[in-house]
Amino acid sequence: MRGPDLARAALQAAREQSAAKRKQRGSKPQGKVRTRRRRGWSAAGPDDRDPQPLGKLASRIAKDRGWTENLTGGQVFAKWGALVGEEVAEHTKPVALKDGELTVQAESTAWATQLRLLQRQILKRIADGVGRDVVKRIKVQGPAAPSWRYGPRHVPGRGPRDTYG
Repeated sequence: MRGPDLARAALQAAREQSAAKRKQRGSKPQGKVRTRRRRGWSAAGPDDRDPQPLGKLASRIAKDRGWTENLTGGQVFAKWGALVGEEVAEHTKPVALKDGELTVQAESTAWATQLRLLQRQILKRIADGVGRDVVKRIKVQGPAAPSWRYGPRHVPGRGPRDTYG
């Protein structure tokens, strides 16, 4: 047997198996068979089925998925003005937080020096405001000069300027 004949034979065998199973079951009612389920009522106390506050659900999701470190790091960026003071925040901005090292960029070299001098006080304020061990070190950068390097890898040489003679 080939092609359509083989398919017809397989369909006929499946129909015969189904008919045999129906005969074994006997005369049961067709359709869904309903079983009676006793309903469980919640007591007067709190239960998992009760509506939950949104903040509690969000914190549980963040904890389950391992987002708490990123969220606490995000609080440093969001509360930067309150953590370091408005005057310092006007002249500096946090750039990155990775492995407990906060990279901060200052708008001038004078503010970069000032930030290095205030480093211990800023670390203490961040620990009090956000939590301990969120920021362990502060790396201060001066003003950013334009760079010809793009991306993490580069080839040594003069780069795009080598065509000028």
